[in-house]
Amino acid sequence: MGRQEFIEVEKNVKLHVTDLGEGSPVVLIHGWPLSDAMYEYQYQELVEKGFRVIGITLRGFGKSDKPYGKYNYDVYADDIKIVLDKLNIQKATIGGFSMGGAISIHYVAKYNAAHVAKLALFGAAAPVWTKRTDYPYGFTKETVNELIALSKTNRPQLLENFGKIFAASETALSPGIGNWLSGINMEASPYAATQSLIALRDTDLRPELSKISIPTVIFHGVKDKICEFALAEQMHKGIKNSTIVPFENSGHGLFVEEREKFNNELIKFIKE
Repeated sequence: MGRQEFIEVEKNVKLHVTDLGEGSPVVLIHGWPLSDAMYEYQYQELVEKGFRVIGITLRGFGKSDKPYGKYNYDVYADDIKIVLDKLNIQKATIGGFSMGGAISIHYVAKYNAAHVAKLALFGAAAPVWTKRTDYPYGFTKETVNELIALSKTNRPQLLENFGKIFAASETALSPGIGNWLSGINMEASPYAATQSLIALRDTDLRPELSKISIPTVIFHGVKDKICEFALAEQMHKGIKNSTIVPFENSGHGLFVEEREKFNNELIKFIKE
């Protein structure tokens, strides 16, 4: 029996899933506007080290279906729940990058850590991605509104702008890696990409952090310009059973900038 590459989460909506290996399960959730393909340089190593790895592409991105409808953290968390129900996953480590980290936090809080025993956050866009009167971190809402406008008028330009601030410096990633990531980004539904920016702008996960009691690790690039390092400190303050692993030489793209450290630290955390 082959493993399913597409899993139906509601009528007419199937999500693409990369499901490889045998052993203790690791569930990976991508960031905006990537897909499960972003974890290419994690999958094979995790399989070789004896894990089953399940990358889920959220609706609206990559090879998943892109229906008209709501795109927010609630919908994404519900979709993840259905996939893990259908695959009958138990005691997984769930890991999320950027927006996927925020969604993983919401999933664990909303579903009381169903199917999962550990949480890993990679450059997570949490607890809030935008500044509030009582929260001086992240982008201003005005800046994000400009991103939303650009998303509707010149998506390649928006992605190019993000690309320039993705790594610790503009030359930190090879052109090949940059082109590979750009290609994944352009697969996203323009509508879903815009709606997700709205979710990133408006969602405040601070009340949910105290609901997380499972062991949590926070990987964060010290030079991150998309989700500043202060976000890691805020998550650490709010999640009682959490540890920060700083990536001194990384910006936002820690999973490729310091791939070896990223993979080693993730494997260490899963085994703990």
